[in-house]
Amino acid sequence: MTTAKHKLRIERVFDAPRELVWEAWTKPGLVMQWWGPNYFTSPACKIDLRVGGKFSYCMRGPDGTDYWNGGIYREIDPFKKIVCSIWFSNEHGDVVDPSSFGFNPAFPKEQHQTVTFEDLGERTKLTIDYEVESDEVMEIIRQIQMKEGWETSFDKFARVLAHQKEADIGEESAI
Repeated sequence: MTTAKHKLRIERVFDAPRELVWEAWTKPGLVMQWWGPNYFTSPACKIDLRVGGKFSYCMRGPDGTDYWNGGIYREIDPFKKIVCSIWFSNEHGDVVDPSSFGFNPAFPKEQHQTVTFEDLGERTKLTIDYEVESDEVMEIIRQIQMKEGWETSFDKFARVLAHQKEADIGEESAI
């Protein structure tokens, strides 16, 4: 196995407790509210949250094109960390060559992603690390603005968390 030359890190602190951030990351109905950059929607999401379990997310572009991602969970430490393999896929989760979506042929067919959830009390630091094997792939990631896409997804994620917090407060006041 090739050792990663680079690590792409994307992180943000959210104004929500870790349990709520975990839930928004792992519950299909919530993921569909934030998955994908601005102007993208998510019409489908399946999550089998267990080691060896598969996931499949669809993101629909403004032009109506569906982009599917699939993967397998490799490690799960509830509320703390998720390690998975992730790839472009069809609606069944089968690996699809990224070049079929117009990506550079050097873009990897499979990526390794580690997501950590750091408890900061009423706030949570969410960090996503990707292992990147070559300078060429790192340049492709810069060109496709993967980090910027995640930033806009995180904006949507923050709105989902705010809505969930409001719903939780509403439930508490009704008691």
